[in-house]
Amino acid sequence: MIEHIGIHLNERMYLKNPESSDLGRSIVSLGIDLIDELGFEAFTFRKLAQKIGTTEASIYRYFESKQRLLIYLSSWYWRWVDYRLILAIANVDSAEERLKRAITLVVKQVEQDSNFSHNDEVKLNRIIISESSKAYLNKHVDDENKEGFFQDYKKLVGRISSIILEINPDYKYPHMLVSTVIEGAHLQRCFAQHLPRLTDVVAGEDSATEFSIQLVFTAIFK
Repeated sequence: MIEHIGIHLNERMYLKNPESSDLGRSIVSLGIDLIDELGFEAFTFRKLAQKIGTTEASIYRYFESKQRLLIYLSSWYWRWVDYRLILAIANVDSAEERLKRAITLVVKQVEQDSNFSHNDEVKLNRIIISESSKAYLNKHVDDENKEGFFQDYKKLVGRISSIILEINPDYKYPHMLVSTVIEGAHLQRCFAQHLPRLTDVVAGEDSATEFSIQLVFTAIFK
C-alpha cells in the first residue's frame, strides 16, 4: 500500500512551494474549499486569509495571484489523474481495454483518494468542471504556456492519444478527440445538474461515461 504520494509541479506556478509548510498546505486545501463554496469570481485572498486565520500578505508569499492558484490547482488535479491513469492501465495488454479504462477515469465522477488526504479531490473535481477553463481562456495563456503551466494536462491528453494511435495509427485527430471528450464531459456533468434538457440522463448508468466511450470508439473505428 502507498502511504503517501508526492505530486511535484512546475516551480514557476508559485513563489513558495505550498507543500513546504502547514500554512502552504492550508492555502491549497482551504482554497479548494472556498473556491468550491463561492466560485472563482467571488473568491479572494482576503477571504481565504480570514478562513485560514492568517494575513492576506502571507498568502501572496506563496502565490502572486488567485489566477496562479487556480493554475496550480488545475495542474495538481491533472497530475493526480495521470498518476491514477498509469496505475489503471498498468499490465493491461489490450489497447482497447486500456482506452476504455482511460476514458472512464477522466470522465467518471471522482471519489476521495486517501493517498492525498490534505486535498479534497471531490471538491477539486467540481472546481475543474466549473472553473478550470479560466486557467487558459484568458489573455495571458500564451505567456503561461511558454512557462510550461499546462504540461500536466498536455501529458495526460498525450498519454491517452498514444493509446488511440496504438489502436488506429491512421486516426488523424487523437489529441483533439481526447481533449474534446474531457472538456465535453465537464459540460455534460454541469448540464445534468443544472440544465438537464441539454443532456441525456439514463437511469442506472453513468451516461457521460458511456457516451464518451461510445463517441471515442465510434470515431476511431469509423
